[in-house]
Amino acid sequence: MDALLPKLNEIESAAQLIYQSMPATPQYSWPLLNARAGAEVWLKHENHTPVGAFKVRGGLVYMDWLRRERPEVKTVVSATRGNHGQSLAFAAAKYGIRVVIVVPFGNSVETNRALRALGAELVEFGEDFQSASEHAQHLERENNWHRVPNFDVRLMSGVATGALELFTACQGIETVYVPIGMGSGVCGAIAVRNALGLPAKIVGVVSSHAPAYAISFAAGEVTEHEVGTVIADGVACRRPDAAALEIIRAGMDRILMVDDDEVKEAMRACFADTHNVAEGAGAVGLAALLKDRAAGGECVATMLTGGNVDGAVFADVLSEGRSFA
Repeated sequence: MDALLPKLNEIESAAQLIYQSMPATPQYSWPLLNARAGAEVWLKHENHTPVGAFKVRGGLVYMDWLRRERPEVKTVVSATRGNHGQSLAFAAAKYGIRVVIVVPFGNSVETNRALRALGAELVEFGEDFQSASEHAQHLERENNWHRVPNFDVRLMSGVATGALELFTACQGIETVYVPIGMGSGVCGAIAVRNALGLPAKIVGVVSSHAPAYAISFAAGEVTEHEVGTVIADGVACRRPDAAALEIIRAGMDRILMVDDDEVKEAMRACFADTHNVAEGAGAVGLAALLKDRAAGGECVATMLTGGNVDGAVFADVLSEGRSFA
């Protein structure tokens, strides 16, 4: 498993590259959130990056590698529900590389606007991320474009820098709750934990309405499952990545599932206690942390992986709660 993970010097080099485009994001222990959880809670604010999500770290590292190793590439294509695509568009703009992004029909209107504002050309295809991903593969073959995968060691090295910041800033963390989309974030956290020789447990979190990684984790092999979450589309994975699953099964403590109602409650709690906006996928870690109070320990952390939620959706989430307290 360790052979699949980036080494500490690679993650540190990735951090230096990333800091040319953005500063390290903060991690705070919010008193109201601590009281709610009954523990010392560290919230890693990846919603504070230039695209409002952790994925930008991986995009910067991947595009730098592409510029150096494949300078002949003029057009890249990939699939996304939002944050991965924004990261590629943001990073590619530095090098004048054309970015074509496939999104499923019904994707977030505000996310699509943000993708176009960053310079991406959008193609709408399919009913879910997996269908969009398969169409991106078709476009790659048809046009001889470069396909950027959704899981890759360079993407992992980039997003791992967030975990490196968290673990070096906060001592004594017992458990970290990390959302699982395609797996780069949780695998990056495992890589840093292992490289630093820390005892912290890594707990992956998925939506119970998109349980493919949880089912695959238990089965020991990639297992597809339909997705049905209406709030956490960033973790709506139908088919897990085999390499990510291998890393997860070797290095993760366990997987927790949270449903849409628990995610919405976590979004409300985050806003009430920290006045930060969390998108659905960005709040699944907090939802699991609050659900797992007894098992997490006295010092716990989670990644607020993104804050890119449509205003109307967030307003509805807030209005559904009788009280934020």
